[in-house]
Amino acid sequence: MMMKGMFATLINAFRVPDIRKKLFFTFGILILYQIGGLIPVPGIDRVAFSSLVSQMGQIGSLMNIISGGNLYAASIFAMGITPYINSSIIIQLLTVAIPALERMQKEGEPGRKKIQKIVRFCTIGLALIQATAFWYATRSATSGYLPQALNAILIILSFTAGTAFIMWLGEQINEKGIGNGISLIIFTGIVTRLPSMAQQLYGYSLDVSGRIDPVVLGVILGILLFIAVACITVSIIVFVLFVQNAERRIPVQYSKRVIGRKTYGGQNTYIPLKVNQSGVMPVIFAMSMLSLPSTIVSFFFNNSTNIVVEWFRNFGKSPLYYVAEFLLIIGFTFFYSLIQFNPIEISNNLQKNGGFIPGVRPGRPTSDYIQRTARRMNWVDALFLAIVVLVPTLLGSLANLENVWFAGTSVLILTGVANDLVKQIESQMVTHHYKGFLD
Repeated sequence: MMMKGMFATLINAFRVPDIRKKLFFTFGILILYQIGGLIPVPGIDRVAFSSLVSQMGQIGSLMNIISGGNLYAASIFAMGITPYINSSIIIQLLTVAIPALERMQKEGEPGRKKIQKIVRFCTIGLALIQATAFWYATRSATSGYLPQALNAILIILSFTAGTAFIMWLGEQINEKGIGNGISLIIFTGIVTRLPSMAQQLYGYSLDVSGRIDPVVLGVILGILLFIAVACITVSIIVFVLFVQNAERRIPVQYSKRVIGRKTYGGQNTYIPLKVNQSGVMPVIFAMSMLSLPSTIVSFFFNNSTNIVVEWFRNFGKSPLYYVAEFLLIIGFTFFYSLIQFNPIEISNNLQKNGGFIPGVRPGRPTSDYIQRTARRMNWVDALFLAIVVLVPTLLGSLANLENVWFAGTSVLILTGVANDLVKQIESQMVTHHYKGFLD
């Protein structure tokens, strides 16, 4: 029913001219992004570059999937939107620590534009650093048509320009299209990889069944195994959608005020606390932290046989990796909620507007009550994220399947972006006084 409602909303949206125009503009930008991914970076041997990047392990596979396969293809969009994501996270964290950024955030639209400008500059800086690291780690894959120094400058600037152009495409969607531009670009990159993932899974199913019985029965068993996995995947998607839309409603009542001959207030409402408040950000934080040592090893110590280097190189295959990922996801869930959720501000706003939670005194007791409730929801959110991410990872390790470790994260991203897109479409349909999806 949930999926049916999403499709019904999209169909009804096309009947509104303004929304249809925005949707077509968004689709056009995403198509332009796919076309740009076909342009190769000059001065790189694509085969040798792909071979070197594949040796980076999970971080290389993660960046390749998010970039829609552009990394292994050595295109100008090889780095994808990763530098923008990292710079956004850095500025978001610094907003809590630096009072000037915090003041900008509270200035409304002008402050948001200033922060966005800082994020752009930070993105270019990180893109230059990452492009330089990529060139250094894969310098043996460069072609010899140009002098080495000139070739390095060409490759670094091409990678950086590709990231800057993707950032511009995302901002164009935010301004003239519909949905979050950066999220939709990541969404497109993952969707384009789904056919190859399904093909890999189907080949694995046939291979397993062939070991049991190499004749017709084996093929039938392989097809049944593929269908079973597909059904499980659909069930996981429905479960993730259910949790992402679930919320804990704290009842709020507003006191009555008599002004002249009119009575104001007195209505009952609620504060919605989402179960999945942090989205997929704790998972991205955890994966970035865990992949940092292996990234440094792949970039700068690829040919080393040192014991410490070998330990970090094989860290992703050890049981300690899964324990560390579980703990980091839980820790970052609470940390992200701490910097994003402010119960004191909610309590003050309630008190200013004459609202109160039944059975809870206004002021400090109200903020403490909201904070306790939010922390209980954080435990549910953290365990939910850990289960969705780690179960496919463990199954992939046991079944010796590549890239299955990213299945849980990709489901979270795909469902989250699709859910957010549908909600934005619905809100714009309400703005246009369109009631078709409410019937």
